[in-house]
Amino acid sequence: MKHQISTLEETQKLIAAERILLIAGDEAVLAKLPKGRWVGGSTPYFMTPGKGGMVSRDSLFVSDITDAVATASIKKYTADSLPQVYKDCPDNGFSYIIIPALSSAHMAFALNAPNYESFGFNPLIGWIAAVHLDDLDKVKPKVFNGETGEAIEDGAIVLHAALPPGKVAEIGIINPFQQGPGDTLTFEQDGFSAADVLVNGQKQNFAEYMMKVASERDDSNEALVEGQKRNLDEYMKEKNLVTKLQLPLVADYYGALVNISFFNRIDKDKGVQFYAPVFKGVKYKLAAPLPDYVGAFAKLLDAEKVQEENILFSCNCVLNYLYSNLENKKTASFVGPVAFGEIAYQLVNQTLTYLQIK
Repeated sequence: MKHQISTLEETQKLIAAERILLIAGDEAVLAKLPKGRWVGGSTPYFMTPGKGGMVSRDSLFVSDITDAVATASIKKYTADSLPQVYKDCPDNGFSYIIIPALSSAHMAFALNAPNYESFGFNPLIGWIAAVHLDDLDKVKPKVFNGETGEAIEDGAIVLHAALPPGKVAEIGIINPFQQGPGDTLTFEQDGFSAADVLVNGQKQNFAEYMMKVASERDDSNEALVEGQKRNLDEYMKEKNLVTKLQLPLVADYYGALVNISFFNRIDKDKGVQFYAPVFKGVKYKLAAPLPDYVGAFAKLLDAEKVQEENILFSCNCVLNYLYSNLENKKTASFVGPVAFGEIAYQLVNQTLTYLQIK
């Protein structure tokens, strides 16, 4: 597998050579690529082999997987057909999926993937397509079917790949967070937002609860008062309280710790929004504080004993990129797109996920 930052012209040459490619980049650049054996998703954020973290609207991140797979096919899914995605995965292989953020396909997959037929039988890895953070609410993320040239705002593009005999695909997840010792939080319905929360079984307005959590760092309780008047995120940034939102909710899903990250939009009347859904009845806790976010993440990367040549794909979360200040910093051999969510069998947040071929 070869991973590199490429120009438009360099990528066009690879496509002309009929290489099988996984591509990430700004929508405007992806739209200029010719048809071929590739799939792509929009993001201007990357972890690169040379510079480390970088932001570029002109460059493309390209993974050439031609020599690692025996066969590959590309298929488009809608929100309605996504329940078939695990069934379509080759028995000796993997599936690579990209879904545009905040689309109905994103919502459907996030809420229902564990209930899809054949869930978890074979590796499904991928990411949620993004946009530059300056373009939030202005530009819709896109995914691209290289075979047809189609750009898709709502749906999913999946590359199903079979491996050569004797090879296996394995998914890994690097998560720096553990559950904290605080309140147990549960919700009365599934969703990407919540107006109310059960705090140790007692129902409360969730935004008010989060404002109280934030105000613990302010003796005058000013955060709670001001947060009720205007957007809490703005106030928390002014008062250097934003780190409270850097800590996700963490749940134990059958032995695996899964993060639910805050969308940094907390409003008493509009509720709390997330990058991934919470589920009814699941017990969540705020993550334990990380005194050294960057150091904790770096330590986990160093501990992950993965051979560089075995990594077919990896992606990181935009929240890790921001909170760990990853621009111009390297994450060992784990390079790839920076996304609005990671897919490792199901949707996860604030993690680094990867697929290795052994």
